[in-house]
Amino acid sequence: MIALKAQKIAEILGYEGEVSDIEIREVSTDSRKVDGHTLFIALKGEKFDGHNFIADVLKSGGAMAVSEKKIEGVDEKKVIIVPDTLKALGKLAQYNRRQYKGTVIALTGSSGKTTTKEELKAALSKYAKTYATSGNFNNFIGVPRSLLDIDMEAKYAIIEMGMSARGEIDYLTKLTEPDVALITNVYPMHLKFLGTVENIAKAKAEIFSGLRADGTAILNEDTAYAEILEAEAQKFAQTIVKFGKNRHPSVNLCLAEDGEAFYYNAWAVLSVLQALGLELEKGVEAVNAFSAPEGRGKKFWLNLDGKKVVLIDNSYSGGPDATVMAVNMLGKMTAKGRKIALIGKMAELGDYTQEAHIRVGRALRENNIDVVIGVCAETRDMLNELSASQEQHYFETIEGVSDFLLSELQDGDVVLVKGSHYSSQVYKVGDVLKHYH
Repeated sequence: MIALKAQKIAEILGYEGEVSDIEIREVSTDSRKVDGHTLFIALKGEKFDGHNFIADVLKSGGAMAVSEKKIEGVDEKKVIIVPDTLKALGKLAQYNRRQYKGTVIALTGSSGKTTTKEELKAALSKYAKTYATSGNFNNFIGVPRSLLDIDMEAKYAIIEMGMSARGEIDYLTKLTEPDVALITNVYPMHLKFLGTVENIAKAKAEIFSGLRADGTAILNEDTAYAEILEAEAQKFAQTIVKFGKNRHPSVNLCLAEDGEAFYYNAWAVLSVLQALGLELEKGVEAVNAFSAPEGRGKKFWLNLDGKKVVLIDNSYSGGPDATVMAVNMLGKMTAKGRKIALIGKMAELGDYTQEAHIRVGRALRENNIDVVIGVCAETRDMLNELSASQEQHYFETIEGVSDFLLSELQDGDVVLVKGSHYSSQVYKVGDVLKHYH
């Protein structure tokens, strides 16, 4: 963040008490990462309450702290008291963003957010210095952190946003105040909390509400409830750009990764470049060379004691649309050996859970995948859809799956690993297999 006097920070946060004459150069929510110019913001988490660490932070050299209550035994001038420390983090993030003179691009979507963000960063970096959200820091804490960490010398800043409920993206986009807002897609994700895909579309479309007055909205016209996205964009955007199978930048693509999802990511990225008025030649070069991040469709060529196997590691997330697309991609691949799909349960789907797993099972059958391994009880519905000619295996948990797969893999096999990251844990199998890369 830009350097600020403690008095200015108190002013931003609406605190009228006396504060020390200290220059603050960074904000931290981690009590272990502080120095004499650090403002520690005490957040309440599921496991820890940052307020319990304020005294130690200040005694160990931290400059200042933001708290929701008075802290005994410390210099009162070093504690700024606010009603809500999470909102205080957001206010400082918004202030820092407003000092940034470059172009801010915000993006969200049900699937492929982080991959698209990384691809967009690679493309924009061909034109000028570009900053982007680190990892998938896309929630109430991650987005403010990203805004506070913006490289003020960068010409472009890309901020990723995620959500699981209505109102979340509305809050984040109003902190971010993007010049360009992109929605990659709308899929059945977080139905347990949002109920319907229509509600998901409305929640994603909130990203447009934070656009600056001359802002541009970019959306996928092929996705579910695209009309809702466009209707919301019309309320807030000066310019609307749509991309899809029948409407995308007319360039020659020769992508490093196969599959429909990667083409949509590429079209989204190129649409942003076009909206920014950039010549596409450099961007196309970056898009064609882009390789998917680990866990999001990246391929690994394995050597298992002389047996050559291709791993498609798509284990970071497991929504139904993304899973079907991954299965379709596997079905279209040429394999010397068998096509194997290790599919873990898909989580947070509420009443749609059974239907979603059946849908994936039908995709596995239609693509004639040779071997299917289901992990967790929900995948029984998926396995029940397979034909008699397809080999199937079921595991209640991830326990034993890696050993089984290692013992079964043959020369020339291609294996897809896909499933909800934390719920199914299939990423652990991918991690084991990658040791042979």
